[in-house]
Amino acid sequence: MSETMKAEAAGSTASGAAEAAAGAVTGERADLLAVLAQHRHFLRVTTRDLTDEQARQRTTVSELCLGGLIKHVSAGERGWTDFIVAGPSALGDATAMTEADWERRADEFRLLPGETLAGVLEAYEQQARATDELIAALPDLDVSHPLPQAPWFEPGARWSARRVLLHIIAETAQHAGHADIIRESLDGAKTMG
Repeated sequence: MSETMKAEAAGSTASGAAEAAAGAVTGERADLLAVLAQHRHFLRVTTRDLTDEQARQRTTVSELCLGGLIKHVSAGERGWTDFIVAGPSALGDATAMTEADWERRADEFRLLPGETLAGVLEAYEQQARATDELIAALPDLDVSHPLPQAPWFEPGARWSARRVLLHIIAETAQHAGHADIIRESLDGAKTMG
């Protein structure tokens, strides 16, 4: 099986998992999970047929690479789903982050030595399943928590599980677009077209 076929099959498997989770729910949740699955697929497909070295390569002036984007989206999704369950302590207080904390965060955007594209894709698929299961099982999408302190959050704001899921969808879609640009700059391949 070619690497392209493997990537497409992985996308279909993850989409199938989201569809199965969405099948357990109806209406709004099913729609939200289906949209998230679609954007996850677009993000993953940008890595088809790549080596680990290509997945590490920066093709623009930014620090972004394809392997790092997959890691970042997976970590972001994990943090936000933890927020749905545990509240603001799951995301931490950005105003108290040390230089070492910021460096660890910057490593989310890189495919580090010893990490593989296959490994970060598998971790992302596992996180996707966990997110889909959480959303399907939540008794109410209106459950909310206050956001942690951070310069980028409005003071005193609260986000519901619904708002968090919409944020995950938006982040995934935005980074899928970044990934498409990086991949086209790398070797001319496009997600669509």
